Order: sequence, then structure tokens, then C-alpha cells
Amino acid sequence: MLALRPVQLTDLPQLQQLARDSLVGVTSLPDDTERLREKILDSCASFEADVQVAGGENYFFVLQDLVSGRLAGCSEILSSTGCNEPFYSLRHRPFSSESRELNIQHGVPALSLCQDLSGQTLLRGFHIDAQRVRTPESELLSRARLMFIAAHPRRFAESVITEIVGFSTEDGQSPFWDAIGQHFFDLPYVEAERLCGLQSRTFLADLMPQYPIYVPMLPPAAQDCIGRVHPDGQEAFDILEREGFETNSYVDLFDAGPTLHARTANIRSISQSRHAIARQSNQIDARGRYLVSNDGLANYRAIVAELDVSADGPVALTPDMLEALGVTDGEQIRVVAL
Repeated sequence: MLALRPVQLTDLPQLQQLARDSLVGVTSLPDDTERLREKILDSCASFEADVQVAGGENYFFVLQDLVSGRLAGCSEILSSTGCNEPFYSLRHRPFSSESRELNIQHGVPALSLCQDLSGQTLLRGFHIDAQRVRTPESELLSRARLMFIAAHPRRFAESVITEIVGFSTEDGQSPFWDAIGQHFFDLPYVEAERLCGLQSRTFLADLMPQYPIYVPMLPPAAQDCIGRVHPDGQEAFDILEREGFETNSYVDLFDAGPTLHARTANIRSISQSRHAIARQSNQIDARGRYLVSNDGLANYRAIVAELDVSADGPVALTPDMLEALGVTDGEQIRVVAL
């Protein structure tokens, strides 16, 4: 059985291996011992903090095989963007111009550097072992974060966004970066993303062009990248799209990957999850597959289980399930259909 739980400092060696295997562009999972240590300690402090309103806390989760102890993935929630450093995006909208003398109005697609998405909750850092891609465990890794938000709404914003990794070639080349960022930093895409993971995006974003970039003036290969998902990021996109997330007019600063957005109250795993009472049972007449969690903070746990869930009755869980969730017979749990 696999369970999602908050990260611990003892996870550091395995997390570094996950970082080595992660997709280029997942800058929130740097392959650097000290930076990962800082992230873990920051997350531990966030889970322990008495928070009344979102203030930039970072909640870092890991997916662990409870038998082997091996980590199979990780994911994060940043409670509010723009609290600790500027949060930059590219706004993709037409730039309108007109000539009254010629009676001509024209709109040209343009990309503009902005901080419009500050103050929203950010899902980030999604990474799962290749052999578990498109399995229920992927759903657990992504969606259990949303159940955590449902359990602790005061800690998060009224809307949630996520940046999906944009297109790059197998050898790590990004046509979009090559057309824009390369000219300002003289760095290859892989190196720029590595530096962002080790430090922050702010120092690079501050040097990006402050004026609109007219899309038709970019090479066709760069234009094709705008809003395009990297093949290895498609699952993360698909899971959240099923949750009710939609693309908007913003793309990633460096690779032009799409940004997904949803009102927190409308997200499926938040709006459709419900409380139930756990009842211990050695045998379950399973009728469907569910995500199950407790409503804890530092002791938060979530699993996938085959259950029989009625409209308002208790939910039977095996002793192993109860132990994985850290709850006992008669305690409250949260469930939502997979």
C-alpha cells in the first residue's frame, strides 16, 4: 500500500534521487542537498504553524510504499504566490492598435511580463516514478493535495493555479527559450531551469524584456510552444483538467507551458469530498475505488482504497487501511470517488 504524507528530514536522500529523475522544468525539485534540506525544513515549519490566512507557506508531500519504505513520488502546495518573492508569468493576449485616418483596427497576439497571478494557491513539484504513471497512485499524489486544502481552507486562497511543464526536446532544448530567454542570459534552457531551482526565478525574470513580445515575430517553432504541454507533463495536466481546472491566458515565463486555473470551491476533490466515520472491518464488500484521508496537519495521511461508500453511513476500513491513515475505529475520515 502507498500513502501520501508530509515530508520529513529523513526523506532527504530519497528525495535527491527523485530530483535527479525529475522532468526538466520542475524547478521546485532541485538536485541539491542543501536546497532540498531547506525546502523540507520550511515545509515542516508550515505544517506546524498556526495559520489563519495564507501567507506563502509551503506544504511538501511524499508518496511512500509502506512495506518497502521507498518513496515513489512527491508534490507540493504553495499557499499563496507572491508573498515571499515576485511571481512572474507571461500574459498571452492581443495587443490592439488602430489608425483613425485609415480606419484600421488590428490586434496582434503578444506576450507581456506580469505578476497578475500573485495571491493564488499554487500546486507544484509533481513527480512520480515512471512505472506508476497513469495509475491510481498518480491520482493520489496529485489529488490528495486538494483534499488537504479541503480540510484546511483558511490556509489557502480562493483560487488555485498550476504551471504545467512546457515543451522541450529529448536533449533538453526549448525552442521558446532559445527564441527569447537565450538572448538575455546566454544560458541554455536546462541551465536556466537548474539555477531557478537552486535560487529563484526572480533574478532571471528581472532581466526579461519589460515590453510586449509580438508573437508573430517569433520563429514558428517558438510560437508552437505557447501553451504546449511536454509529453511527460500530460498526466499532471489531465488529472487537474478532470478536477475542473481550465487553461487561461497565462503561460510559463521560460518554456511557455500552460497555466491551469480553478476556483477553490469548484474543484472536484474539494467540492465532492465528504466526511464519514471509519469502522474497522476485516472484510470489505468493495463497490468502487476512493481517495481516503484524515484531516490532520503534520500527521496528514491519504491512501487509495477499494471501498463500499454509502450516502451517509460509516465506511468500513481494514486494519491496514486504518493504520496507514493514522486513525482508529470511530474516527472521522474524508472520502472522494477516484
